[in-house]
Amino acid sequence: MRIGVLALQGGFAEHIAALDALGVPNFEIRKSNDLHGDMDGLILPGGESTVIGRLLRETGLFEPIRSLIDGGLPVFGTCAGMILLAKEIESEPAVYFGSIGIRVKRNAFGRQLGSFQTEGSFSGVGEIPMTFIRAPYIETAGQNVSILSSVDGRKVAAESGNILVTAFHPELTNDLRVLKYFLEKVKQGHSGVK
Repeated sequence: MRIGVLALQGGFAEHIAALDALGVPNFEIRKSNDLHGDMDGLILPGGESTVIGRLLRETGLFEPIRSLIDGGLPVFGTCAGMILLAKEIESEPAVYFGSIGIRVKRNAFGRQLGSFQTEGSFSGVGEIPMTFIRAPYIETAGQNVSILSSVDGRKVAAESGNILVTAFHPELTNDLRVLKYFLEKVKQGHSGVK
């Protein structure tokens, strides 16, 4: 198994450290040539979604990555990564990959709760620590989307087919069970992209 981590901006180093801690081979994706090796799954990290979206286009990565996701490559988007994968973004006409049938609200927890930590239940995993940093949340979800976690009545994790998204940053805690959950999706759902 080999996991690619988009490394244009944001918290990619923390995802790489978490994969390293689990002994999972991984590599950084910064330019289109980086996509030419074997890749069994993809992580889109947190950061600034507008900046990441612009850099995806400037580097020529946007279309190849969209093709891989549309072709069934397992992908895990955290925070900004969730925004990049959402089919709709509140108050914005444009979207990025539009790969999962959710509508997200940016910076949804408000300034006073812009960054916070809590614990919550994650379906199939149990109680986990959650770190939110100016996080979005899922306003609505389509019928093919499973909501995996909610905090204070707000949906903060979901999956649909090959896609897993969280509004929080599991890579910022020592609890790697959500990452393991994604890696199980990779094992079960994909034989690798050459």
